[in-house]
Amino acid sequence: MKFPASVLASLFLFVAETTAALYLGSTYRSGGDRMWQALTLLFSLLPCGLVQLTLLFVHRDLSRDRPLVLLMHLLQLGPVFRCFQVFFLYCRSNHSEEPYVSITKKRQIPKNGVSEEIEKEVGQLEGKLFTHRSAFSRASVLQAFLGSAPQLTLQLYISVLQQRVTLGRGYLMSLSLLSIVYGALRCNILAIKIKYDDYEVKVKPLAYVCIFLWRSFEIATRVIVLVLFTSVLKTWVVAVILVNFFTFFLYPWILFWCSGSPFPENIEKALSRVGTAIVLCFLTLLYAGINMFCWSAVQLKINSPDLISKSHNWYRLLVYYMLRFIENAILLLLWYLFKTDIYMYVCAPLMILQLLIGYCTAVLFMLVFYQFFHPCKKLFSSSVSEGFQNWLSHFRCAFRKQKSCEPEGKTQLESSGDPDEAPSTSKISPEPTQMLNADDLCPV
Repeated sequence: MKFPASVLASLFLFVAETTAALYLGSTYRSGGDRMWQALTLLFSLLPCGLVQLTLLFVHRDLSRDRPLVLLMHLLQLGPVFRCFQVFFLYCRSNHSEEPYVSITKKRQIPKNGVSEEIEKEVGQLEGKLFTHRSAFSRASVLQAFLGSAPQLTLQLYISVLQQRVTLGRGYLMSLSLLSIVYGALRCNILAIKIKYDDYEVKVKPLAYVCIFLWRSFEIATRVIVLVLFTSVLKTWVVAVILVNFFTFFLYPWILFWCSGSPFPENIEKALSRVGTAIVLCFLTLLYAGINMFCWSAVQLKINSPDLISKSHNWYRLLVYYMLRFIENAILLLLWYLFKTDIYMYVCAPLMILQLLIGYCTAVLFMLVFYQFFHPCKKLFSSSVSEGFQNWLSHFRCAFRKQKSCEPEGKTQLESSGDPDEAPSTSKISPEPTQMLNADDLCPV
């Protein structure tokens, strides 16, 4: 049975980031910075409570009589308690055989155009471990984008204003960045497993490294751009955040209303219609929070029973990264125009160039992942390189067509420009240009 390393990683990031935030909040309090203390604790304790609710919701413990579990979650120790349960189940599964198992069928990734179907026995303990892994993965995504992302932005903004980075703040920023990257990585893996649910998916270590580098460059450059813009235009950043948030928050609902589908009621049997609406609003809130900082990889689809779209839309991915690059460039240009004296010793053009190159580097690692390291690349209708070649060929054809139309337009303009020079076919010349003999008319 697979070692639950993802559970251990999620628990480490949760405990380490919460501890570092509490310590940094105490240093702000001793320094008299009450506002920074309040915001630091808000971005730390709010996701903690949401993580507890997520674990209770996934395991459906709210409808069960489990007072010890509820007490541990009220004390904010739910992830620790769940982690002990996971390792207890893991050790137990290696020393005992289960009498009851279920059989699942998965298809292998095609090799030489042939895909075989394999059967796998799944015991009760392995099913429980799978539920725990799924719960911790969702909790990591929630903590990353509703807690770590605002926390990283806040601490970097404080560092820019104070023009120094303390040891505690640097440690918290490192953990927050690592938590966001890990949450984005879990989004990628979750998207792959949902879209290719019928196949046995195995992600190689190089794929994890490529996703980690892709997400690191993307998120780091995005946070730095937002902080730089906030430091010079504090009022306008509210408009930027609200436009980004409501665009991604309302987009799944607009698609749902346009589809004319009935309201989904199969999310959870114990939930009422109001409870289902609250859960859907929370999911769209998380979806908007993810897309504010990076590409979500998982596309929310409210009218689907799984709430996730299984189709891979390359056009939407291309539009997202193009618009995000343009937005980052505009924000950096505004920062350059309105920068204050705190950036006196900063080479602004060089910083702008580095940030834009960093974002392009993230896009490059993304293309490398989809071209070489995606576990289901053999199922793609066309690879990244083929799509790029097709795009270049269409561009060349359009350019040649436009270029060939230009001389024809010029000749038509020249021929119709001066009518006196061009002889008319309706006029009869008084002198014949050729004389015909009788021999030509009546050949022998």
